[in-house]
Amino acid sequence: MLHDAHNHLQDDTLAPHLDRIAASWDPARFGFMVVNGTCEADWPRVTALAQRFPFVRPSYGLHPWDAGDRSPDWFQNLKTHLDANPHAAVGEIGIDRWILDSARPDDPRLAGQRRAPLPEQGEVFLKQLALACTKNRPVTIHCLQAWGALSEIIARVNVPERGFLLHAYAGPDELVPTFAKRGAYFSFNGAFLDPKHAKHQETFKAVPLDRLLVETDAPAMIPPQLWRTHKLPSALDGSSVNHPGNIESAYAGLASLLGIPIADLTTQVDANFRCFFGI
Repeated sequence: MLHDAHNHLQDDTLAPHLDRIAASWDPARFGFMVVNGTCEADWPRVTALAQRFPFVRPSYGLHPWDAGDRSPDWFQNLKTHLDANPHAAVGEIGIDRWILDSARPDDPRLAGQRRAPLPEQGEVFLKQLALACTKNRPVTIHCLQAWGALSEIIARVNVPERGFLLHAYAGPDELVPTFAKRGAYFSFNGAFLDPKHAKHQETFKAVPLDRLLVETDAPAMIPPQLWRTHKLPSALDGSSVNHPGNIESAYAGLASLLGIPIADLTTQVDANFRCFFGI
């Protein structure tokens, strides 16, 4: 089965296309998709999708982009959602230096948001990571331009016994053994099939096969045009929208990159996914 280890099906961009996406999610070929909430407002949407579609595995977390606007009750709200669904994961959580050092002041994705400084992001991240440990839930970690800081954190704190997922891993290849030793899984994103991401492609050749997962991050991180097996209309602003069905091309591209039969990759990733997410 082809599993999408990380997406955002609850995103407003995908709302008009949910029936179309569900109709294309052939249960003979596709398995589960892990739908990651990123803020308090969309956690109920994730719950509703899990109730509506049997292939959705919910995940709840406060993303570092949203950490600066959290409510006083955010942590209790998170625990409430996790307690209501014993199969839910924790995520997407993490740390992000990009929004502080590299993002444009007028980036529309960050419009109206208070960008929490790195120490504040770290506090929010550690609180959620500790909760995942307490409940031994799968946890999905986001990191941009903060791999050294994340490595230092992971080296000194507890992580869930089942490990943790570094989604769309774009860190240095020299950190792969360090993270893997601490229990990391690394998800390959179809956007990495673009030749401009040759460095990330090389990094995934260093990832142990039993630590590989595959993702789309839909509706974001759309694969190159030639790799899009599933298409959706453009968003209102004209940007391309990634269909979760493009998980097919992510698997195919990764198999080609690693030089192994896609059937072998699919079997291995299926086992990894079920082990990590407890299915």
